[in-house]
Amino acid sequence: MNFTEAQLLQLKEKGISRSTVEKQLQRFETGFPVVKLKKAALVNHGIVRIEDDRKEELVKLYEDKKTELDILKFVPASGAATRMFKFLHEFLQEFDPVVDSINSFVNKRKARDLFTFFVGIEKFPFYEEVMAALKQENANWASLPDRDKKVLFVKKMLFKDGFNYTSMPKGLVPFHKYSNHIATAFEEHLHEASSYAASQNNARLHFTIAPAFRDDFKQEFQRIQYKVERKTGIKFKISFSHQQPKTDTIAVDLDDQPILNDDGLFFFRPAGHGALLENLNDQEADLIFIKNIDNVTVTTFEEEVGTYKKMLAGLLLEIQQKCFDYLKSLETQDPSKELLQEVEGFIKYQLHATLPLDYHKYTTKYQLEAIWNRLNRPLRICGMVKNEGEPGGGPFWVFNEVGQASLQIVESAQVDQDNHKQSKIASNCTHFNPVDLVCGVRDYQGNKFDLTGFRDLETGFITHKSRMGKELKAQELPGLWNGAMAHWNTIFVEVPLITFNPVKTVNDLLKPAHQG
Repeated sequence: MNFTEAQLLQLKEKGISRSTVEKQLQRFETGFPVVKLKKAALVNHGIVRIEDDRKEELVKLYEDKKTELDILKFVPASGAATRMFKFLHEFLQEFDPVVDSINSFVNKRKARDLFTFFVGIEKFPFYEEVMAALKQENANWASLPDRDKKVLFVKKMLFKDGFNYTSMPKGLVPFHKYSNHIATAFEEHLHEASSYAASQNNARLHFTIAPAFRDDFKQEFQRIQYKVERKTGIKFKISFSHQQPKTDTIAVDLDDQPILNDDGLFFFRPAGHGALLENLNDQEADLIFIKNIDNVTVTTFEEEVGTYKKMLAGLLLEIQQKCFDYLKSLETQDPSKELLQEVEGFIKYQLHATLPLDYHKYTTKYQLEAIWNRLNRPLRICGMVKNEGEPGGGPFWVFNEVGQASLQIVESAQVDQDNHKQSKIASNCTHFNPVDLVCGVRDYQGNKFDLTGFRDLETGFITHKSRMGKELKAQELPGLWNGAMAHWNTIFVEVPLITFNPVKTVNDLLKPAHQG
């Protein structure tokens, strides 16, 4: 296609090449291939179950080694809180106080979420603060009808002339109420990091956030820093980054033509959490924990959650050291047949990885190359929880283009639901991905891997969105823990449900893990 000078300048300023845009436009026409599932990963067939004595051994390994390590906790935190309050927005739009009482509205609409919200309203961490503001502004509060009180409460908590939670990033919304203070998700991540991601009384955390809220996050850290550091005995170093403009993708109309702004420039959109691979790649650390901003608990459960994080980290260090030792052996000596067989067994039974299909036909030289290529990669240990109906990706054995299977985290959108065999495999999934990762991103010589070299660009998504009332097609990069890590060495480990406590709707704050 032809580009105007202004459009070429736009691409240059964003750091996007012309060929990248052309490839994206072509991809809208061709689509992305669906994944080819071999089978669901199950316990003892792709998912490791760790018994208590082994867990203690791995925790000790991590505890003994962590003082030598540069540790980072990486938290994707750019998500807005808007979706937490979706059913409350619907309530305000649809409720007519002239026609309905709250009860009749709930019954007529089968509005279970709304019913739960009002039944548990006093247990929310923001309840007292919102009520105090309402009583101060409404001298006749006590005499107001119940329905008016409820409408005013919801408006006060959501909108700009009140607490404006709906426009906040999720990380800054009050999550937990304690006897003497209220904690945001951001604060809880600091507390949690002190239990497993601190070394020599220091902890580093990196949050990826929306640029508009950088100052808000900084102010929140300044507000809580002294209190949290005094309580934990840990010094915190916090850093922030944003999705890079060069990772944005072009949007098209339903005829696959680029959408232009009024000034004739291309309309670009953020490319999903897969864009955060660039942010992750920029970090300097030996070991990186990855966890979403909304997956935290009250401090009562932090020690138990932290134990499982240490277990995963201990397994990573153990497996990583074996990879390093084998690589050094292969580099410094002419390997014996016995050593080759030992490494092959390690790759199959401990790395849960495969060598090329015709590996045993290779000469020794090419077998060594294949082994080297398999061992010399970033390593991730991924916690997997039992599937209890929560939305999210799952662990599968997936075929690549040459028929070789590997462990991957697959989202439902990647599965060909029209293919009965594939959808049946997907339905056999017993576990799902809570985004609970520990990553080793250095090679056996201590050099950083370039993580962008280990993604599968064929695993992106095309999604349908709307803009100014018109439907459009958008393109997302391979998800951060999906295709963006497709060529990492991957081990799935079963972890208990207590490690997974996301807040997808405001009512999740009523669950035990969020009640102080």
